[in-house]
Amino acid sequence: MLVPVREEHIEALVEMLGEPSVARWWLGADQADRRSQLELEPDTVGFAVLALPEREIIGFLQTAEETDPEFRHAGIDLFLTSARQGQGLGPDAIRTAVRWLIAERGHHRITIDPAADNARAVRAYEKVGFRRVGILRQYQRFADGTWRDGVLMDLLADELIPD
Repeated sequence: MLVPVREEHIEALVEMLGEPSVARWWLGADQADRRSQLELEPDTVGFAVLALPEREIIGFLQTAEETDPEFRHAGIDLFLTSARQGQGLGPDAIRTAVRWLIAERGHHRITIDPAADNARAVRAYEKVGFRRVGILRQYQRFADGTWRDGVLMDLLADELIPD
């Protein structure tokens, strides 16, 4: 389940950003840096990912929209707490966000750009229907100062794979 991020979610999300399996991809070495990762740009919406039925906060998903009519599309980013990774919850959250972006926001194309060596994330996106478009060379600077490749992936509205 996705709910708009509220102040009561922030501390749990900041803690998750400090977990090694999350921090590896989302940077943010100290708590102030981690908090800034949750600050949203204009045209960006942040959601807390909750596990049902207990409504436990298990992650964060953000959507960003390109509103120029010539290039209209949306992008998403996601992280889940280490304890809940590998359980199929990421694809479920992604499907929910994609459905919302298509049905409510009118998008026909969604993009995502994980690190090329983040095999778990790439597999999760492919389960939903995202396809690899290409490699973004030296795309993201990591905490150790190195530049790493990213994978540009996209999904068209009619390619969404149902749960």
